[in-house]
Amino acid sequence: MNEVNKVLYIVLAIFLGSFGVHKFYARKPVVGLIFLVFCWTAIPHILAIIGAIITLFKPADENGNVLV
Repeated sequence: MNEVNKVLYIVLAIFLGSFGVHKFYARKPVVGLIFLVFCWTAIPHILAIIGAIITLFKPADENGNVLV
């Protein structure tokens, strides 16, 4: 599990989620590459939106970071 800024992670997931940018930001390059390979389908973007919603409801620490 990696600690990332909650707001930035959600913004990246919503706007660049189809390319896996939020996964690269969370230091998960293998998953990011899988998202990038399948970016021509709608599946990575749907998964990114779901991930953003899940992250939205996670409690952040005093610095605004969450574990993903």
